[in-house]
Amino acid sequence: MTKNKQTVQKYMEAFMASDHEKILSCLTEDVTWEVPGMFRLSGKEAFDKEIENDNFIGSPTIQIIRMIEENNIVIVEGAVQSKMKNGDLLDAVFCDVFHMQSEKIKHLTSYLMNK
Repeated sequence: MTKNKQTVQKYMEAFMASDHEKILSCLTEDVTWEVPGMFRLSGKEAFDKEIENDNFIGSPTIQIIRMIEENNIVIVEGAVQSKMKNGDLLDAVFCDVFHMQSEKIKHLTSYLMNK
């Protein structure tokens, strides 16, 4: 597994544990995270606040279906489930596009669709 894929794997595992420190260690200082049509965040501080979103309870369960890399782009297809405070369950599939810089995540675009 390449260094970039190792970083993304570490990031996904840390997200399932809500391990802020480990997640943030995978990011550049000027990281951006975008979910088209929903939000765009810039910087580690904003990213840190979104790790445990107020709408959810506990940590998500993430299944990686496929991870591919070309140049400094890592693409992950997967599924995510998480309990919501309103009693609903987020049960979705995703495609995350990671733009890497020096083996860290510089930009993340997350495409999310409920099952």
